[in-house]
Formats: sequence, C-alpha cells, structure tokens
Amino acid sequence: MNGGEPPAAAGETAGGAREAAAVQAPDLPAASLTAGPRVVRPYQPVEIGQGARMGLLPEGRQNYVVARESYAESVERAKEYAGDSIRPDSLSGGLHTEGDDALYTGAFRTETVPARITLRIDGGDAVEAGMLRLPGDPGWGTYYAFGDASAADTGVTVTAYAEDGGVLFEQHAAASPRD
Repeated sequence: MNGGEPPAAAGETAGGAREAAAVQAPDLPAASLTAGPRVVRPYQPVEIGQGARMGLLPEGRQNYVVARESYAESVERAKEYAGDSIRPDSLSGGLHTEGDDALYTGAFRTETVPARITLRIDGGDAVEAGMLRLPGDPGWGTYYAFGDASAADTGVTVTAYAEDGGVLFEQHAAASPRD
C-alpha cells in the first residue's frame, strides 16, 4: 500500500480482532475463493469493499496501494517507492483502521501462487481473504479482508495454501498496542 491514502504503508505488522466474526470474508463468488488470486492490470483500481480500492504496481517489489480517496494520487506517489521487498515464501501484513472498520492487507511472495489465503484472529475461525496479482509470473500478489476496528487488539495468523490444501507458509503477528 505504499504511497496510498490511509490505510497506510504495506508491510506494517498486523493487529488482530477479538473474535472470528470481527473479520469478514470479501464479497466474492464461492468459486473465486479457491481459484487463486484475481489477475488485474497494473494500476487498475480494484474495488475491494467499504469504499476502498487496491491497485498493484509493476515498479519496485511487492508495490501496491490501497486508497479510499485520491487513488490516482496514491498510485503516482507509490511509483517512487520500492515496495515491500519481502523475502521469498513469505507474507507482509498490515492493519488499518478508519472509524469502526479495520482492513487487513498484505503481500505474498512465492514460487507457488497460493490457491487461497486465510486470516485467523487469535482464538477464532479462519476466514477467506480476497487476493490479487499482476499478469504473467510476477512472483507476488496481495490479500485483503475487513474486520471490526473495536476488536483490533489481538494477534492474527495469515496462512497461504496450495491447490491441494497443503500449507505453503504461515505467519503470525502479535497484537499491536493501541495509541
């Protein structure tokens, strides 16, 4: 989300939510939840829900934006950034709140493109995340899911799965302290 309007930069450590119901799966058809990431054009503003748009940039490494307003300005600023540059077979993650809403986002960098990604709030059930990637074989993509900001003070586990259901990799982020 480099260069985007709030929510802030990609790669921030994610906080969680108090209960599983606090994170909502994106409004996607069931078939797309296991088909892997949606392929999008560079810079394409993709509506991801609750007034937020996500776009992936070909400049840099794992460079993307999320904006509720000023999408074009966010993209222009992000072109100046290198992106996350996360290590191979790993995830970045962030939690961004606005009012009562929380948006969990991040990037994945993999040799095998995940068939699906889930988020599990400490002690809760896993929910499906939406995923995007650029055409070809860029080796990375993004994920997102919405939640309740009032429940954003526990940890979250993000898991990427192969087509056969096996775990490609998993990352846990502890709760972030509130300001």
